[in-house]
Parts: sequence; structure tokens; C-alpha cells
Amino acid sequence: MSADINLEKEAPPWFDYPLRVQPHHTDYAGIVWHGTYLAWLEEARVECLRSVGVAFADLVALGVDLPVVDLGVRYRRAIALGESVLVRVRTGPSQGVRLVWDCQICLSPDQVCATAQVILAPVDRQRGRILRQIPEPLQAAIDRLQAGQYSPE
Repeated sequence: MSADINLEKEAPPWFDYPLRVQPHHTDYAGIVWHGTYLAWLEEARVECLRSVGVAFADLVALGVDLPVVDLGVRYRRAIALGESVLVRVRTGPSQGVRLVWDCQICLSPDQVCATAQVILAPVDRQRGRILRQIPEPLQAAIDRLQAGQYSPE
């Protein structure tokens, strides 16, 4: 998978999730450990969904999980302890029931440190199988994201 993100003019706006690099995010040299980027991407996706009315606990209550089925990250610049970063996520083009997320981790919108594309698939938690349809509350949230209808708390 390529970590190249969707740069189409029709792409929805970014959802921005600000963070500051803490000691537990870094390796012994004070640089953000590569696995931290993945945790940040998940936090941003969860908060993005919350911004359009779907808490992850709501999905769990519906019996749905959203595991990562494909992931690509391109690291462009190291991030150091104490720096402020912006994790930017938005939904990408649909692939059936697979949910595509384009992502950036930046020091500023013009200073991109990493790009990523994450693909999730809705899974029936009880049966452990991919669902044939995106559950309605999740599909409605995706539609709001595509329309850029974020509502920060």
C-alpha cells in the first residue's frame, strides 16, 4: 500500500487533532518512536468520528469493530520531544465497505512530517467476519465527514 494521500480538489476538509510530543512518545534519542504515529492516527480517527456523533463505544454497543486491514506510512521528517504536532485525518474514496482514511502528521499544515493511508473494515464482533454493509449510524457519520460537517466539542 502506498502512503500517498488523496489530494483531489473534491476531498473533504481535514479534521485536525493537536498534540504535544511527550516523553513516552519518544525513543532514547528524544525522537518520536515510529509506533507512536499509529496510535496518534487512531486517536485522531476516533475523535473525528466523535465530532460527527459516533463514539467508538457506540460501535462496540452495536457489535461492530473497525480493525485496520491495510496501512501505509511514509515518514518524511523526524519529530522531537516537546514539539507540537497536528494529526490531520479525512475520509478518502470509498472502497465498498472498506473505510479509507487519508492522514498527515504535521508541525504545521505546510510542514508535513508523515503521510499515511489507513483502511478499516467493519467487523461483526461476535462472528469475527467483515460486514457486507456499513452499519447505518457509521454510514451516516461517514456521509457527514465527506460533507465536512465536523462539530468540535
